[in-house]
Amino acid sequence: MMHPILEPGAMLGVLGGGQLGAMFTGAARRMGYRVAIWDPDPDAPAHRVADESFSTSFADHDTRERFIDTVQAITLEWENIPVELCQWLEQHRTLRPSSAVLRIIQDRLTQKQFLSSCSLPVPDFAEVTSEHQLHQVISRLGLPLICKTARSGYDGKGQWLIRQPSEIAQFEQILSTPSSGVRWIAEQVVTFVRELSVLVVRSGTGETRVYPASENRHEQGILRDSIVPASISLSDAEAACELSVRAVAELHGVGIFCVELFQAQDGRLLINEIAPRPHNSGHYTLDACTVSQFEQQVRVTCGLPLGEVRLLSPAVMVNLLGDEVTTVLSGEGSRETFSTPGASVHLYGKRVIRRGRKMGHVTFTAPERATAVASAQQFLSRVHNLPSAIPSAP
Repeated sequence: MMHPILEPGAMLGVLGGGQLGAMFTGAARRMGYRVAIWDPDPDAPAHRVADESFSTSFADHDTRERFIDTVQAITLEWENIPVELCQWLEQHRTLRPSSAVLRIIQDRLTQKQFLSSCSLPVPDFAEVTSEHQLHQVISRLGLPLICKTARSGYDGKGQWLIRQPSEIAQFEQILSTPSSGVRWIAEQVVTFVRELSVLVVRSGTGETRVYPASENRHEQGILRDSIVPASISLSDAEAACELSVRAVAELHGVGIFCVELFQAQDGRLLINEIAPRPHNSGHYTLDACTVSQFEQQVRVTCGLPLGEVRLLSPAVMVNLLGDEVTTVLSGEGSRETFSTPGASVHLYGKRVIRRGRKMGHVTFTAPERATAVASAQQFLSRVHNLPSAIPSAP
């Protein structure tokens, strides 16, 4: 069955206006589409590149009506959009991914329960809402244990690591505060060899494309760099891709999804989380693939055939965090960065610099993986040796 497509010239709506929304807008406009951004933050970078801009609260009913009248199809760049808003919007326009997918993914506990019910491998987990429940979970799962808020939280925020018994009391205080009312998911800490992520694109007809697995490294819960292809065997790479495709299919997801995985010491692959949108670890696709993750998002939103996912060269993507963006890209640092063969600089246009905030990224490509890795390592050595203009947090 042939499905109608939205032709170039149509106005696409995006819920969320961060760097992912801005990069989606760039891809859409290059393909001849117009873009309307809705983000309550008037400083969100995508507002400055969109054709239409809405900066009111997501709860504003007048904006709902104006947004619907403006756009022909809708996507999102952030998974924490109110589900109720998405349910209302999809009654009037195509919304990809759907509110049903968001309802599962927005809540880490619900997501893990869903994946587990589909017999998909995940770390051992349990719900924690009280001190008594915490002790039951510790007895069953042991320590170390990582506790995450079931909703919201990203880049290491909303997480509490309990390494040893002496650290239990501090987390008990959080659970006992009157304002807690927060559901937590406790997960057994996985001793992993590496962290991986796989981008899966799935159309409304079930057509699927899968990008090669990337190998990711985090610092303090924030993605530091991603290397593609990952340093894993061909059989492990195929298993990671098959597992990721299966997870998205079980969700009946339509859109672009990033499946984050752990490869445990015993070789098992475990799903950590799924993001229903383009992902930081997939930024390498802008410079190293025939079709980027953002163009794929445009294609899915418009009902176009999916693009190929051919990797043109090995790549390493390095995030620019906080004031690294100014220290690395000014003066002699700028000269060195821009003179590095295969280096592509992407800045997000965020006006406020904060410690750990993603301000941009640099992707290093080369004919050989080792060359790209060496360029990225040299860049990171300069980053780590530069003095920070932002004082350390107390």
